[in-house]
Amino acid sequence: MSGHSKWHQIRHKKAVVDAKKGKLFTKLIKEITVAAKQGGGNPETNPRLRIAIQNAKAANMPWENIERAIKRGTGELPGVAYEEVVYEGYGPGGVALYIESTTDNKNRTVAEIRNILSRHNGSLGEAGSVAWIFERKGVIQIPKEYDEDTILAIILDAGAEDLKSYDTFFEVITAPENLEQVREALEKNNIKFDDAKVRMLPKTTVKVEGKDAQLLLKLLEALEDHDDVQNVYANFEIDDSVLAEYSKQMGV
Repeated sequence: MSGHSKWHQIRHKKAVVDAKKGKLFTKLIKEITVAAKQGGGNPETNPRLRIAIQNAKAANMPWENIERAIKRGTGELPGVAYEEVVYEGYGPGGVALYIESTTDNKNRTVAEIRNILSRHNGSLGEAGSVAWIFERKGVIQIPKEYDEDTILAIILDAGAEDLKSYDTFFEVITAPENLEQVREALEKNNIKFDDAKVRMLPKTTVKVEGKDAQLLLKLLEALEDHDDVQNVYANFEIDDSVLAEYSKQMGV
């Protein structure tokens, strides 16, 4: 059985190779803009902005795009006023959903999110209805090209909490405030990684099978593809064969 970690890896690979890079760039630009607005335009003193810039560079975003997004966030350039909003709800099989969005129109976004959920046998919940199921952690995914003991030694020395092993990748778990120093330790030791960001990880999971599993994956994809949705987190476990078929359909 696999869950959110493998699904996130599939979606990350899909975003990287997706021909519609404009959509990925839009999400990255929103994150940079909000990070700069909240913590200032200097990545040396703003960890969230620093990670956002690194993720944008990893997606081959031109520096001029990054710079404009920073300046819109700090107010040096005019731009759209974005607001961060979290939506909580349930998907097929009773799976908890924690949806992070960045929007310039909350009324429009909540109506569209509610519509997506209802079309996929889901529902929108009240604030706080599922947040308690998740905890914020730094997560780094590393291709399984390295010795596990070597990676473990590096990350533990840098302050990581745990190392999980999956079929094609390792997953490093850190406290949110330690993500950057663990990432830097990996870079100094020439360890390549696919993704590094702060996520909401589930403390408990729900097993989903059959039609509910297929419908849940379609729901998660629809939410991820929405322009205002930055991140989707869910507490599901799905059979490996179902996720393998989904990965094949995504072309990754």
